Amino acid sequence: MTIFIQTLDFNLWDIIIDGPELPHTISKEGVKTLKPRSLYTDDDTKKVQLNAKSKQVIIRALNSNEFNQVSSCATAKEMWDRLKVTYEGTNQVKGSLTFGNLHPI
Repeated sequence: MTIFIQTLDFNLWDIIIDGPELPHTISKEGVKTLKPRSLYTDDDTKKVQLNAKSKQVIIRALNSNEFNQVSSCATAKEMWDRLKVTYEGTNQVKGSLTFGNLHPI
């Protein structure tokens, strides 16, 4: 999956793993909020498009049940993380499975 996504656009995989840099503003009080679309620069638009493209690549690889699990996610990273937990489990589950396979001598 990594190679497939990187061949479409190398930056897509970074967005899926690290999350997108969505355009935001910081108020005088230091509160970070999403920037209104009317204030987007060309660079802001590219960032939003890369997140949308990343989401689309993931969605196209899913069946309807998987899609239902991730359709409410705002970013490709959220989608990817939810799918990882679904198929790999949490770190706690993975750890218990590993130790569950050990047998005393």
